[in-house]
Amino acid sequence: MGLNGFTLDSYKIEDLTNGTTAYRSGPDGLTPEYHKTEDEPNSKSALISVPISSLKQNDLLQSLAAGGNEEQNKGKFAEVQQAQEEWAALESIQPAISEDSAGYTPLISFNEALQHFQTTDLSDYKKNIQPTLRRTGLAAITHFLFGHPRLHRELQEERDLVFAIAQCSLDNTQKVHMRVLQTVYKKLTGARFDCPRYGCHWEQVGFQGTDPATDLRGTGFLGLMHALYLVMDPQTLPLARDIYRLSQHPSQNFPFCVMSINITRIAILALREETLSKECNRRQQVVGVLNDFYVATFLHLFQIWKTQHKTISDSGFVLKEVEVFAKKNPKQVLRRLESFLSEQKSGGTALAMETCSQNPSPSMGRRSPRLDPSSNGKELNFTGVCELPPEMEGEARLI
Repeated sequence: MGLNGFTLDSYKIEDLTNGTTAYRSGPDGLTPEYHKTEDEPNSKSALISVPISSLKQNDLLQSLAAGGNEEQNKGKFAEVQQAQEEWAALESIQPAISEDSAGYTPLISFNEALQHFQTTDLSDYKKNIQPTLRRTGLAAITHFLFGHPRLHRELQEERDLVFAIAQCSLDNTQKVHMRVLQTVYKKLTGARFDCPRYGCHWEQVGFQGTDPATDLRGTGFLGLMHALYLVMDPQTLPLARDIYRLSQHPSQNFPFCVMSINITRIAILALREETLSKECNRRQQVVGVLNDFYVATFLHLFQIWKTQHKTISDSGFVLKEVEVFAKKNPKQVLRRLESFLSEQKSGGTALAMETCSQNPSPSMGRRSPRLDPSSNGKELNFTGVCELPPEMEGEARLI
């Protein structure tokens, strides 16, 4: 036991120059002696005696006293700390943090998206629209005498807005456009956070590639607006989920969004051919009637597809039959939708399948001999509906 209460042999202090160590007991505690080596022949000076209490407070000596592996331990500790920091950073980018994170875009309602287009200057698009079908000769006379009534003048501006939206492409710089796209994806898949703008995940909801914009060339942004209406209206959301579930069926699957775009195309043609003018005049609105006609036509296709066990190889034929039936019987199609939603609201069966069997569309049960087997379902090609030549109207192609 030394003068300061510490055992002299308990403190081994290495020399800072050559690693040799000696001990000498002094009046103030432990005094290390300096030992010269062959490399230092002239080293004769001795170290000054320092109390142990002072040595204990010296950081460098404490580090040396910890042992010869301190530097190695420090290196390992630094590696562990770096790994922990990297793991924490990895966790921070996972889509489960909070709704205030950069990966979350709030959902958008149909009315909010529509208001965006109502307040946007679409005059350039309106210059190129063809709001009604051009008829000449006998067809024009027949339509004038026996055709559908013309749309009221006060509704024509609203009709032109619809056709202008159908000419707008998906714009990455428009926040509303991106919100609509993300809302459709989230409502169908149940995801809470945004997905990348490009990627194969879009095929999950029924687009044909990594960029949904390529599928919207035929209907423009109106194709997304109709899908938005379907998934955001509380009355039609259950139907949207039923259709989406069927689109994921092992044998009856089909691309949901591409099929939806085809239904939008049918709705636009019906509006151009003035098939919906009577109902629009009665209800004094165009957008609401067109939305309901879109949903009703999609419901009609869904019932056929489900009850008759259609597959993607039947898609071109089914779309053609649905188009002919819906444009010929718009009032009946809309009534079916109203009955379906009423029955669904009152807790009835999920599908009013009997309506489909009681009033089948023409040739519903047979395959069309004109259906090209090569047009069976991996890709859809579209022609812009606002520039369709008369002879091409009515075509629906799943390729």
